[in-house]
Amino acid sequence: MKMLDFLPSSAARHPARPLSWSRTVPRELVHRAAVAEVLLTDVRARGGDRFEAAAQWPRSHPTFPRGRGERHDPLIAVETARQLGIYLPLRHYGVPADTHLLITDVSCRVDPAAEPRGDGPAAVLCRAQVHDLRTSAENHRPTGLRLRVDCSAKGAVFARIEGGTRFVDRPAYPALRGSGLAGRPTDSGPPPDPPSPAEVGVALPSDVLVTRAGGVSRAGDVTRADDALLICPADPAHPFFFDHPSDHMPGMVLLEAARQAAALRSAGRLSHPVDYRMKAVRFTEFAPLPEVDVTEYEHLCVFHIRQNGHITAVGSLGY
Repeated sequence: MKMLDFLPSSAARHPARPLSWSRTVPRELVHRAAVAEVLLTDVRARGGDRFEAAAQWPRSHPTFPRGRGERHDPLIAVETARQLGIYLPLRHYGVPADTHLLITDVSCRVDPAAEPRGDGPAAVLCRAQVHDLRTSAENHRPTGLRLRVDCSAKGAVFARIEGGTRFVDRPAYPALRGSGLAGRPTDSGPPPDPPSPAEVGVALPSDVLVTRAGGVSRAGDVTRADDALLICPADPAHPFFFDHPSDHMPGMVLLEAARQAAALRSAGRLSHPVDYRMKAVRFTEFAPLPEVDVTEYEHLCVFHIRQNGHITAVGSLGY
């Protein structure tokens, strides 16, 4: 993989005090309930819809502990961009705090040779560019944007994350969600046939997000193969994946479930992707349990998430 290019910095033209890695930004500005799950420590506007942000990646994150040759899990980079994708609209683009911010698509590419390693937490510099800012013709309020984030450490760029976000105001959201608005994660007992943590490359049984379909009742008239894999979190109150309330399956759950499904199907060969891509087609509800299907093409694994006979998300994992 080629070294990623820096976004041109305009900091020299917009002087400001240096970024700080001393304390986190307010947790409500990144939609996190636990302060321990906040990765951003400072964000500065640099002019021209460009921003610089400081993030600290812990050495031993409970869900994504550093390992695999001292590598960070790429989902830490995705989560950093997710938090920026919430913070920037709320703090710099006048989006009201009660607005629903919905991820439309996300991609993340990591250069393992350049990413930070070593002892202690990683101090990560994020250079972000907002583009394709869309506004309402009625009141000129923002309705969505796209974001590109380059992550660097010690002067080397090692990851690029891109994605789109849609803003839906509070009055319009119930009509958009319909009956899905009542959805909530439920604890219906342990999954009937979960893989072991080692089979899907996680640390704890509570981190497992997929289960085998054998023994799981079918939903309505929708049939599935007995060896199908379903998204069925072992812990519906997981401190990272379900840190804050949601009426649908969070995007981070879908990405990690796809990774786990690929690891399981490949007997561990495809466990550590360096490239994530996903597009949300529609909301993925908590019930009935969605199915995740993965197909391997050499160093690429394509996934589809289906529910009630409809595709709700599509994507790929690169290795």
